[in-house]
Amino acid sequence: MSWGTELWDQFDNLEKHTQWGIDILEKYIKFVKERTEIEVSYAKQLRNLSKKYQPKRNSKEEEEYKYTSCKAFISTLNEMNDYAGQHEVISENMTSQITMELTRYVQELKQERKSHFHDGRKAQQHIETCWKQLESSKRRFERDCKEADRAQQYFEKMDADINVTKADVEKARQQAQLRHQMAEDSKADYSSTLQKFNHEQHEHYYTHIPGIFQKIQDMEERRIVRIGESMKTYAEVDRQVIPIIGKCLDGIAKAAESIDQKNDSQLVIEAYKSGFEPPGDIDFEDYTQPMKRTISETSLSNSRGDSKTELKFTSKSKGKLWPFIKKNKSPKQQKEPLSHRFNEFMTSKPKIHCFRSLKRGLSLKLGTGPEDFSNLPPEQRRKKLQQKVDELNKDIQKEMDQRDAITKMKDVYIKNPQMGDPGSLDHKLIEVGHNIEKLRLEIQKFEAWLTEVEGRLPVRGEQTRRQSGMYEAQNTPSVNNCAQDRESSPDGSYTEEQSQENELKMMATDFDDEFDDEEPLPTIGTCKALYTFEGQNEGTISIAEGEILYVIEEDKGDGWTRIRRNEDEEGYVPTSYVEVCLDKNAKGAMTYI
Repeated sequence: MSWGTELWDQFDNLEKHTQWGIDILEKYIKFVKERTEIEVSYAKQLRNLSKKYQPKRNSKEEEEYKYTSCKAFISTLNEMNDYAGQHEVISENMTSQITMELTRYVQELKQERKSHFHDGRKAQQHIETCWKQLESSKRRFERDCKEADRAQQYFEKMDADINVTKADVEKARQQAQLRHQMAEDSKADYSSTLQKFNHEQHEHYYTHIPGIFQKIQDMEERRIVRIGESMKTYAEVDRQVIPIIGKCLDGIAKAAESIDQKNDSQLVIEAYKSGFEPPGDIDFEDYTQPMKRTISETSLSNSRGDSKTELKFTSKSKGKLWPFIKKNKSPKQQKEPLSHRFNEFMTSKPKIHCFRSLKRGLSLKLGTGPEDFSNLPPEQRRKKLQQKVDELNKDIQKEMDQRDAITKMKDVYIKNPQMGDPGSLDHKLIEVGHNIEKLRLEIQKFEAWLTEVEGRLPVRGEQTRRQSGMYEAQNTPSVNNCAQDRESSPDGSYTEEQSQENELKMMATDFDDEFDDEEPLPTIGTCKALYTFEGQNEGTISIAEGEILYVIEEDKGDGWTRIRRNEDEEGYVPTSYVEVCLDKNAKGAMTYI
């Protein structure tokens, strides 16, 4: 099966068909190029999607990703990032192995096709030229034959006419002979041209054109094979990344299998456990017996004494009082359900019941939080302190590594003085040593706080100010409410006036306590400022490095020490900024902080 023998007369159709084949190849190239653009766009969108849902560094969101389900989600995002990379690989391989190769091949194919059809047109023009020569020789032979016939007829006519001279007859005879000779020559030329044309025509249709058409057929078949190979490559490029994509999917499945609900539940406990014990049982209060009014409703001093007696009694019996009952706006109003009172109490914020604590609280709100994390519940405080100790240990290790490196460099300088001056590293060693010593002091301070917290965690009862006075703030309103509940009318109902009266009594008592606390405090020791501190917040005082001041209140666990410069200047400074020396009479022994 050959185009040269079967399609010898379809030159124009073959030209159209081969052009169509090139168009198909270019269309396929365009298809692959658009596919690579889609892969790149898809990979970019996947990467952006993975980046969008990645937790931000050094943010609260990053801390929340400690749960196994969140870690699995992070693994999924990372695997999707790798998954996007495989689509980029698909795009790169298709571009290099298909698009670029086919584009180069199309250019070569166009040049080859142009050359073949140029040869075909040249052979066609040659056979057409031979045909024209044959036609010209044939017309000339035909014309000469007709001229010879006319000359012969004229000679015969002249020869038969008796009136014509013999010279005219001879002239006509010679002319007839000349025309016959010319006809014979034209016949010979026509015969030679015809033989030549037949030979050329045979060569054209059986040799030249079949050879050219065979080359065109081979070219077209190579194009078909090439596009088939490209399609196979197209599939292979996808198949090559399937194992890696499968690993990505396996990674997502493995991450999902690593989710541990029990572990997440334990992490929730570690994150939010306060360390407090649940409240004890509430004693039954018998309202069937009329309560006797033993305290004057208008006496602030008696109210104060009653409140203290009530607090002492209830603290022994219950440990904590819960303000379940609100003031009633009318005698007929019913009490709200117990669960509502409990929820309201649990969501209420602790009150600051001391003016000094109020000033300290305001200063801490305006500035930074307590250094010892005393504003946190015991368990959370323990975790924060442990985390701080671990961070300081890491910092010490870094400083020690830096010191070892400087020491080694100094030894090298000593052995090879041309490399550097060993003395130039002394100030760096001193600086690193100071940094290590400061960090060690910080670790001792935080470890002391940590030991204190760990020793207090299992103990139930009244908490010190190191735990932010949370228990005391919660206990105070419960005593007040219970005192109000007991202050009833003779018929057992509660009135608004009585509630307001009880509030007034307790407020007066609080103010008495605060004015007692605000009396000038005695000096309990001295301190030396280690660093300069700018006291910009309310309740603080500025100090200069090396300054000697008086201590009037030691650190209560919140990281602040109250000092006095003179009778009019006193305030709080960070405990870590001063070296405190307490008097023996105040603490029983000389104490350094």
